[in-house]
Amino acid sequence: MRDQREDLSEALARAREAIAIEASAVQALAERVDDDFARAVALILKCTGRVVVTGMGKSGAVGRKLAATLASTGTPALFLHPAEGLHGDLGMVAAGDVLIVLSQSGWTDEVNAIIAAMKRIEVPIIAFTGRLHSPLADQAAVNINVSVEREACPLGLAPTASTTAQMVMGDALAAAVMTSRRFTREDFAALHPAGALGDKAGRSVAELMRQGDALATAGEDTWLRDVLFAITSARAGAAAVVDGQARLAGIITDGDIRRALLSDDEALSKPAAEVMTRDPKLAGPEEPAIEALQLMKEYKIGDMPVIDEERRVLGMLNLKDMLDLGME
Repeated sequence: MRDQREDLSEALARAREAIAIEASAVQALAERVDDDFARAVALILKCTGRVVVTGMGKSGAVGRKLAATLASTGTPALFLHPAEGLHGDLGMVAAGDVLIVLSQSGWTDEVNAIIAAMKRIEVPIIAFTGRLHSPLADQAAVNINVSVEREACPLGLAPTASTTAQMVMGDALAAAVMTSRRFTREDFAALHPAGALGDKAGRSVAELMRQGDALATAGEDTWLRDVLFAITSARAGAAAVVDGQARLAGIITDGDIRRALLSDDEALSKPAAEVMTRDPKLAGPEEPAIEALQLMKEYKIGDMPVIDEERRVLGMLNLKDMLDLGME
């Protein structure tokens, strides 16, 4: 008689197999980013109306996500439910639009009925299908192959690997269109004025940098003891070292001071110029804060000076401040 441990072991093995099946299905898609894929990108870029996405069942759920992704990244798009389309909602679609149809089989009745109506008003069709010899494939202007060897469902029935393939290929299409449109972080922020995504994408360095009492500065001749006091007073992690014209000469972190003390007991009596990093990573005030954050994470920087065109210090970005705001 089987016990619960055997049942659990079998279930976990099946779960791992499902992940492997879907990973394999996704990997196979890279080879299908081909001329047909390029034609799909071109159709969307030339579209003077909207991209209408449709699909039934699980394909429809993926289609909703694709339409939302396109709309949020600079391509006007909407989702049309095939059944509702056949009962009046086809009026949403007009000449100048492009239709993306998701159907793994390519034989879905409701979908094929919509295709006939679209052909009459000369709306070009991009098909996401696993059957390249089907009514959908035959009538599409462009076919994107999203076929899979098998589903991850243990019964081979529930759409699993096939819908994963549709979703990944849809994301690839949206990414390609974004790139071709030169869609920027500023564009993204404009379409997401509320919420965390828009907040992260839209903030500039100037909005997040430390200034005033929270900015530690020191002259090149300042003793390290006084630099340490300045850093502590500002509750900061570093001080900007400036020359006689108030231009950035370098940066000293609290870690720099600790390392100097480990090698020299008299280090606190040294001038800042002897310990500072003279060529630190820098940010401009108008740069997107998210880009500065990525640079700080890449180089493992806790603090980054913000300067103007004449190298005058305007502020200091602090990694912890940015992470505390949810910017990751």
